[in-house]
Amino acid sequence: MSEAVRVLVVDDQQLVREGIASLLGIQPGITVVGTAADGKAAVNAAIELAPHVVLMDVRMPEMDGVEAAAILHRRAPEIRVIMLTTFDDEEYVLHALRAGASGYLLKDLPAADLAQAVRLANAGVAQLDSSVTASLAAALARGAARPVAPPPAPRPDEALTAREIEILRLVATGSTNREIAGRLFLSEGTVKNHISRILGRLGLRDRTQAAVYAHDHGLLPDR
Repeated sequence: MSEAVRVLVVDDQQLVREGIASLLGIQPGITVVGTAADGKAAVNAAIELAPHVVLMDVRMPEMDGVEAAAILHRRAPEIRVIMLTTFDDEEYVLHALRAGASGYLLKDLPAADLAQAVRLANAGVAQLDSSVTASLAAALARGAARPVAPPPAPRPDEALTAREIEILRLVATGSTNREIAGRLFLSEGTVKNHISRILGRLGLRDRTQAAVYAHDHGLLPDR
């Protein structure tokens, strides 16, 4: 039997925090190892308890969830952070993803779906709420959101081939591997291999971070 996913629940509202912990605690394959009431406490608890996944609220006293996610991304990059919040504002989404969050979900998610999102995050699959995906796509398309700082990654023309830049552009528009393969007359396997190399060369975790990188480096197609 595979190891249960260890989860830390972070929320400044006690009722919400305990409710999420209780609901997740009865889901198969998940163990809640602790809770925290703010970002600063979350960082300390995560370092001490070594969870696989942290469910992190965005707005909290002492230290907000985005700052806490950024610290954990630097100090314990193996821990996956999912932002779990009531806010789907595109600025929050972009800042959270730039901070290293592996997902951004809203609190109206059913318990079983939240548990599955935790399992997928632990497996390295980014999770975005459908409404959050729409907000992110709109922000990237407009170029409206201002980054806090450039992502710590090399320039695309220094790290990628022309073909890889072309594929990165298509990833940033939300195209699937199948759609990219059809457009560029490649096999899906070839596209998948290209994307893996792109992520590795740029030091990115997943397609969502690739989309943000493309936005920050002016690679989105003109509209």
